[in-house]
Amino acid sequence: MIKIKFCGGAGTVTGSCFLLQFASRQVLVECGMFQGGQALRKRNTQDFPFDPAAIDAVFLTHAHIDHSGLLPKLVRDGFNGRIYTSFATVELCKIMLPDSGHIQEMEAEWENRKAMRAGRPQVLPLYTVDDAKSSLPYFQGVSHGEVITPFPELSFRLSNAGHILGSSLVELWITVEKEMKKFVFTGDLGRSNQPIIRDPDLIEDGDFLIMESTYGQRVHEKEVNKEIMLAEIIKDTLQRGGNIVVPAFAVGRTQELLYTLNKLIDQGKIPSLPVYLDSPMAIRTTDLFMQHREYFDLPMRAAVARGERPLHFPEAYFTPTPQESRSINDVSGGAMIISASGMADAGRIKHHLKHNLWRPESTVVFVGYQAEGSLGRRLLEGVEQVTLFGEDITVRARIVSLEGFSAHADRNELINWVSKFKKMPAQVILVHGEKNALQSLADALEEQLGASVYIPAYMEEISLMPLEQQKKPSPELSARLKAQQILNSWEQNSYAFQSQLFSYLEGEKDLDRLLALEKRLQKVTVMLQQETEGIMETPPRLFGPLAEKDDDWQPPQVLMNDAG
Repeated sequence: MIKIKFCGGAGTVTGSCFLLQFASRQVLVECGMFQGGQALRKRNTQDFPFDPAAIDAVFLTHAHIDHSGLLPKLVRDGFNGRIYTSFATVELCKIMLPDSGHIQEMEAEWENRKAMRAGRPQVLPLYTVDDAKSSLPYFQGVSHGEVITPFPELSFRLSNAGHILGSSLVELWITVEKEMKKFVFTGDLGRSNQPIIRDPDLIEDGDFLIMESTYGQRVHEKEVNKEIMLAEIIKDTLQRGGNIVVPAFAVGRTQELLYTLNKLIDQGKIPSLPVYLDSPMAIRTTDLFMQHREYFDLPMRAAVARGERPLHFPEAYFTPTPQESRSINDVSGGAMIISASGMADAGRIKHHLKHNLWRPESTVVFVGYQAEGSLGRRLLEGVEQVTLFGEDITVRARIVSLEGFSAHADRNELINWVSKFKKMPAQVILVHGEKNALQSLADALEEQLGASVYIPAYMEEISLMPLEQQKKPSPELSARLKAQQILNSWEQNSYAFQSQLFSYLEGEKDLDRLLALEKRLQKVTVMLQQETEGIMETPPRLFGPLAEKDDDWQPPQVLMNDAG
């Protein structure tokens, strides 16, 4: 029996973490940090839902913090195995994890200053820079395409995922009771024909496909369209005398943006303007890109062979020191400022937003996914005021999203990638997406490819039985599957509402409005009880196994496998 538990990345795009249990082994795929709203971030401070010391190995798809960010905490809490990932990801994590530890220390210091004034107890950082550095010896670099057998029951291979430098698809071959099953984890799947790095490799077979769905309901702008849109935004903002401020992920989006700006300037499609790269991590990462040319696509390799420097062009100014960063605030207009973090929740970008959000002549351009509850998401949704460093800032700047710069495959690209399997996986499990994206992609995969698709809930654990001859489930088993789906949907809707409620309550200062909200919620509670009491007066036995142990019941994935 093989069990998989969705400890993160289920029903949300952050905190990816999947626990596989088989024979006497326990392994993790990813160990990411939750990002976004307060309710999500609180999950980072909770104990792991497993014993870190009992984990035999971790398989890491790439360096982004929502996939790697809790590894220092895992090691600090007792993990003593190997973290298998690509060589480039090892190098990136040497940059990103200590930087994350520094952010945790700074946030704890900020909270403790407020706590001291309010007479509240002090808090500890999630982990420290030293914790992050202590985790690095556990990383083991692996070449793409190499099959490795760390345990008798498990072999694995990493392939190119085409998302960021060093990103990997993970194939796991697990043998239990002489029967082998293959699991494929996409991590974050990259786009086709994006600049700099190679397209994702194709996987042709697998029993269980665990796939991301970040853009499961959207189609990106074409390459030429996004360049035209970016050029128009830049020219319009320059004419108005403002700055273009770009919150960008230090790995991936920053480098693609630099590549595109260099191209637009060379072609005369935008004026020559100063481009400030104000992120020490992004600067180090950009230098690291040039050390791993094995991941480059043919156009990038050709440009480098011609002696060009598409990421270090003359108009690009790198500002690693705090003094250089602060000096950018003296630039009143005519510049582009690229800074991390990409969701605008931490880092130097918050300072640049503070100095530009209130200015109607400036533009803020988002070029990556904005998680629910993040500052970036709130700005895109039209919030009129934000608080930065204790100061209320009115939002007057133009806010723009350019999804064409996303490093994630869109709906059509995800479907096309799955279609290349020679035989459809017995089960496709969708993770790393919000509710609408998950359901939209699930519907499309079922309708277009005939795939059997399941959407797990956060902390759900399922047992994957050996796949024998397919058979149609009984009506009772079908009902139990539907019961689980209803429960998952209810939990996801409840969580989304709770996140919105948290955000509202954090900012609302009008007591009358709060009292009115309390009354409205009381009415909704009464209405819900009245609407459901007729159905749920005598709960059928059918629902029992969802909350209680039942040796006869098999998990939803198995039922869907049996149904074919």
